[in-house]
Amino acid sequence: MLEPAYQADVVVVGAGVAGLSAAHRLTSAGVTTMVLEAAHGVGGRMATEKVDGFRLDRIGQLLSTAYPELRLTPGLGGLVLRPFAPGVLLHGDGRHHRAGVQAGTRGARGALHAVRALASAPRPPSAPRPPRRPVAVPGRQVSAPRSRSGAPLGTAVDQARLGAALTRLAGTPAERLLARPELPASEALAARGLPARTIDGFLRPLLAALLCDPDLTTSSRCADLALRAFASGRLCLPEGGAEALPELLASTLPAGTVHTGVRVTSVSTTSVTTAEHGEIRCRAVLVATGARAAAELLPGLRVPDFHPVTVVHHTTDEPPGTGASLLLDADLGGPVAHTAVVSRIDPSRAPAGRALVSSTVLGRPPGDVDTAVRMHLARLYGVPTARWETLAVHHTAEAVPVMRPPHDLRRPVRLLAGLYVCGDHRDTSTVQGALHSGHRASAAILADLGAGRSMHVADPVPTVPRAA
Repeated sequence: MLEPAYQADVVVVGAGVAGLSAAHRLTSAGVTTMVLEAAHGVGGRMATEKVDGFRLDRIGQLLSTAYPELRLTPGLGGLVLRPFAPGVLLHGDGRHHRAGVQAGTRGARGALHAVRALASAPRPPSAPRPPRRPVAVPGRQVSAPRSRSGAPLGTAVDQARLGAALTRLAGTPAERLLARPELPASEALAARGLPARTIDGFLRPLLAALLCDPDLTTSSRCADLALRAFASGRLCLPEGGAEALPELLASTLPAGTVHTGVRVTSVSTTSVTTAEHGEIRCRAVLVATGARAAAELLPGLRVPDFHPVTVVHHTTDEPPGTGASLLLDADLGGPVAHTAVVSRIDPSRAPAGRALVSSTVLGRPPGDVDTAVRMHLARLYGVPTARWETLAVHHTAEAVPVMRPPHDLRRPVRLLAGLYVCGDHRDTSTVQGALHSGHRASAAILADLGAGRSMHVADPVPTVPRAA
């Protein structure tokens, strides 16, 4: 139990990954730090529900092995990342098509070799496909069926052009991407010189999955960063569920740093007031909550719009034959934006002999979401789904902050001397963005407290998560 008169150098409000990563950098610099969390566990939106031996993520955002902060954040040396199969699997015109680019490929000839090497994928048995009709998804405009010849990526030449473009993007410094003209991602794609079928059949569904944005209203600069991470790394999940990342951060902080079940009611530059323990005095306060909770503590802070996300978890004892692939719908033929047999990527998420299939619906879900998702999954996987057991349907209305242009990817983390804020709403709406905002905030605090040089100049020795 906290002592009401306890004093710390810094009080961090919120035990999500942004606040926990900032606390690591502060304690590593010798700054006494207290993390206060209103909930009874850490992690915020990176939550994992446990049901009958299954581990079910509430949002399940995709991570990338190319995220720099996964390597730079202290405390994550024990994180195990479980990668998806290279690239992604596209379902288009009743077939599966492998799409992606091999890391380290250089030039158009190398890209063509990479695309050809990934051109085939297992095709589960399926009945003859009826003519496709556009499916109405609430809140989203659905266009008429597209007429395409060949795979969703187009011809071999189209695929080579795509591979070369991704390879160039992987090698482009982030600073150059952030200097590009800014448009909504949907508009910027059309100006990149790629065939329309490549954009519609691959880039649009891929970016929707990476950004949790079905209409691609996101800033083109943020979309370029997401594509750069895809091209230069591997999509992955934390072993044991999304909660593994914040729980690892919390467990590797000094004992007594994190206090859960403590609700902060107000903040100032020199103290926080809690419902349970009264006033706690300090030298600086870092508000590391979600955007809406931060605005309640810091009047005048802008609250962004949010992308809602619904995740439907099913189990079966006869898993589809797509292996560890992330499966996207190139046809936009139903509510599912992406799906995967998650237990093939991370076996710890399901008990022995059972498969866990997790599917993500972006935007406002249909009324009977489970039935609609089952019907769509039957087409995507090419197997019957009527006997699949539904484990959970998780809907999060404020899952991911919207990043419409103009979007400041480096929103200020220092509000006043002694009062700071961090979170994915101050950076990019990704785990990388949340961790990086914590990095920036801790650097600003250390500079103001005179606790050493800015951590942008003197980073700690990087820790590298282990890829399984």
